[in-house]
Amino acid sequence: MWDPVKYLDYADLRARPFHDLVGRIPAEAPRRVVDLGCGPGNLTAGLAERWPDAIIEASDSSPEMVEAARSRGVDARVLDVNDWVPEPDIDVVISNAVLQWVPEHRDLLRRWVDLLPSGATLAFQVPGNFDAPSHALTRALARTEEWATRLADIGLRENDAVESPLGYGNLLADAGCAVDAWETTYLQRLAGEDAVLEWITGTALLPVKEALRGDDWDRFRAQLARKLDEAYPPRPDGTTWFEFRRVFVVAVVG
Repeated sequence: MWDPVKYLDYADLRARPFHDLVGRIPAEAPRRVVDLGCGPGNLTAGLAERWPDAIIEASDSSPEMVEAARSRGVDARVLDVNDWVPEPDIDVVISNAVLQWVPEHRDLLRRWVDLLPSGATLAFQVPGNFDAPSHALTRALARTEEWATRLADIGLRENDAVESPLGYGNLLADAGCAVDAWETTYLQRLAGEDAVLEWITGTALLPVKEALRGDDWDRFRAQLARKLDEAYPPRPDGTTWFEFRRVFVVAVVG
């Protein structure tokens, strides 16, 4: 269950990849722009500012996120990204930090390209830091004797959850697209106690939180916090550096 309030912690930092992605989309006057996985809608609203004449279509699989988006005036609906089917007039599709949750998203991308009209732009970004200490330590703790039984099947993602820019470039070029793919590592300065733990609590730790409740969840967090403090030592001023790698793709359908 997504928590829109928790997700919006560090909202400005979480927004940077979205703006960098949208800034590379070449469409000037699209008819319909789709935001798949709109989250709480804080970023979707900006799409109407860039393309004021476009129909903005927004959806998310989380009812909580859709409710938050609607409270911001975004006409969002609850929809699993696997079930989305393009309308004939779609010119831009945006998926921001969603496809890493979809194991079969490579096949999904191929299907979308087949269904989108020629000239449409498919733009997405995904995290590329699954081998970083923030994720590797979480997986290692989940496999310890204390937690392994309850966390064996929650699907904590490994580094193969997403492709490299080259991998996505080949996939979409083979599907007939003109592809612009790149990666960026943001060096983020997080403030507050247990900053990295708080950052991943709103995203990567969601499967753990769903599996563990009450005292068990608190105990797992406390154990992980100690490990993360060693991997990401706070600076003397109390802030913490956090390297945040993202993979970006902008593909124009041929």
